[in-house]
Amino acid sequence: MTGTQAAKTSMTARGASGWGRFLRQKAIELAVALAALILLTFVLVLLVPGDPARIAAGIDASPEQVEAARIALGLDQPIPVQFLQYVTGIFTGDLGQSFRTGQDVTTIIAVRLPYTLTIALVAIALTLVISVAIGIGVAGLTRGNRNRWLDVGFSWVTATLQTLPVYVFGAILVIVFAVTLGVLPAAGATSPASYVLPAVALTLAPTCSISRIVRREASAVLEQDYMRTARGWRIGRVKQHMKYALPNLLASTLTLSGLILGNMLGGAVIVERVFAWPGLGNGVVEAILERDYPLIRGIILTIGVLAIIINLTIDIVLAIVDPRVLRSGKAFA
Repeated sequence: MTGTQAAKTSMTARGASGWGRFLRQKAIELAVALAALILLTFVLVLLVPGDPARIAAGIDASPEQVEAARIALGLDQPIPVQFLQYVTGIFTGDLGQSFRTGQDVTTIIAVRLPYTLTIALVAIALTLVISVAIGIGVAGLTRGNRNRWLDVGFSWVTATLQTLPVYVFGAILVIVFAVTLGVLPAAGATSPASYVLPAVALTLAPTCSISRIVRREASAVLEQDYMRTARGWRIGRVKQHMKYALPNLLASTLTLSGLILGNMLGGAVIVERVFAWPGLGNGVVEAILERDYPLIRGIILTIGVLAIIINLTIDIVLAIVDPRVLRSGKAFA
């Protein structure tokens, strides 16, 4: 075996070893996060005031009917037994039945989940594309302390917009595009056009936050020697940014943006309520108002799992983009 072949073999082995360590670490983190989430959703409902058995049986139910509901729901069992039944139900796909409708919670979630996933994924895609484009563009135009007015204006506008409550922005979108212009539906999910306003409303705050991150990272990257060399070779600005700047700022951007994207699911709860969207967010609000404990648990658990999956996916993409993550064995939490 030649020296070159030996070096390639060694690099491949180190890469495989790095991925092995990385995946083991992610598996442990995933298990810990899921365990914490399951425990949290179980305890959360226990802390809510009110008698679940009374709610399940109905306000006008007799004491005998309430007790029968308590036994049927397993609420007469000790807390550890209830927790074991809850965990077993999660891994067997049995999350109980809704107090309000009597339907299986799993069935309700299966119906609502696609709506939430769709606007969340569309919003995440829009956020990444728009924020990266704006951040790099502003960094390029303000490089070397040029166009100071643009730098100040960008910082002021993004700082202001990212503090705008999502329900306020959603209401503005409804007034402008649904009521005044009449070009988009105000609520519901009756057509592809119905997806536009909820996705845009969910995109605003994270786009402002991530574009500020990209702008800061891109400003540093554009001052590196290899970027000066690219400019000296008269390479087009778009090619400079896409071929040389973007790959070098993508890792840091993903690292800093991971939690922001994961938290978008929390914003989805408000957005779905504003637009009467038939997703998990609107469903959990209705369940809380009705004190439908099994449905509350099931939806919060599902939203939590989705947030964990999003962060795990970003971790894996980050490891692919930046091999230093594998060599260090670390990724952002």
